[in-house]
Amino acid sequence: MNHIDGGVCAAKGFLASGVHCGVRKSRTKRDLAMIYSEKRCAAAAVYTQNLVKGAPIAVDQANLADGYAQAVVCNSGNANTCNANGVEIAEGMCELAAKALKIHPKDVIVSSTGVIGQPMSLEPFETGIPAAAAALGMNHADAAEAILTTDTHSKEVAVSFELSGVECRMGGMAKGSGMIHPNMATMLVFITTDAAIAPDMLQSALSDVVQCTFNMVSVDGDTSTNDTCAVLANGMAGNAPVIAPGADYEAFRAALCEVMRTLSREIAGDGEGATKLLECTVTGAADLTTARTAAKAVICSSLVKAAMFGADANWGRVLCAVGYCGRDIDVTKIDVDFASAAGRVAVCRDGAGVEFSEDEAKKVLLEKEIHIEIALHSGEFDATAWGCDLTYDYVKINGDYRT
Repeated sequence: MNHIDGGVCAAKGFLASGVHCGVRKSRTKRDLAMIYSEKRCAAAAVYTQNLVKGAPIAVDQANLADGYAQAVVCNSGNANTCNANGVEIAEGMCELAAKALKIHPKDVIVSSTGVIGQPMSLEPFETGIPAAAAALGMNHADAAEAILTTDTHSKEVAVSFELSGVECRMGGMAKGSGMIHPNMATMLVFITTDAAIAPDMLQSALSDVVQCTFNMVSVDGDTSTNDTCAVLANGMAGNAPVIAPGADYEAFRAALCEVMRTLSREIAGDGEGATKLLECTVTGAADLTTARTAAKAVICSSLVKAAMFGADANWGRVLCAVGYCGRDIDVTKIDVDFASAAGRVAVCRDGAGVEFSEDEAKKVLLEKEIHIEIALHSGEFDATAWGCDLTYDYVKINGDYRT
């Protein structure tokens, strides 16, 4: 597997665009993205489990019931959530995209992101969607930019891989910076591939991989109303279709995992106000649920996040989070290390503190990427979670987010 350029346009047959259509007041910001496949695609998606859901999710669930799609249209600047006419707007966006692309409205995936509960109309899309269709090309960067809200940069990735000797490609783009604590998916993620795979196998791979990638990310503990991760596979690579478990399915799953893991790290590191990416790895757990639960508990701890912002090796906060995670863990066996490009420092052994240099620990924790390594010594299961530090700027951003 190799990382390549191209984002969502890396796979054969996919085009993309990003334009300003008027949802955002600022004309300098793109606010409408489109992805289009030359051929109809097998498609799969996962969504937020928040009971309050954006209207596009209901429309997407209906549109993807048959396991196929051919295009994505997504706006930023308004979440289309808690609006009386929300479904009407989402369906209208699908119809406008279908008309512009000459496809069926049911083959369109629609998404929105931005402020919740703000009035929305179809007017910006009546000119914006045809403009986005006219701009389709290898414009993956424009599309990735158009879905951003408080993100500080675009998030893209692409890889090449082989299925039974045939080269396939997969690319993805994501947005996510605040309101990140997924329980099924995370914010908005769109993945394209030219691999041929049956819809049920695609859904199986996505539902599996999301558990160890996007569901292991947390920025602030808030689960969004619009979380969606969708994958489109158009089969244009020409491989024998993946229709059952086996070597090709595992190779496809590995590529999907690499794309989703990379985007997970990008989202975590670009958390609102963040200065550091935090990666917590738990090893030696009695079972996978324990490993995942403990890792995410540490990543979610406001006290751990604040300590990492201050480069304070307050390892007791790490142990505390493991202790309240709700799993049966022998705390007398726990080891904790902090590591980064500046080195490694052991801070806890067998559930008790050990001598270490505060100066050396501070050097380790001043880096932009911090690894919190926890060994439970109780089994053979591992898990990794990603998050970020908690800074003053997070409060500044969210104190006046709406206004």
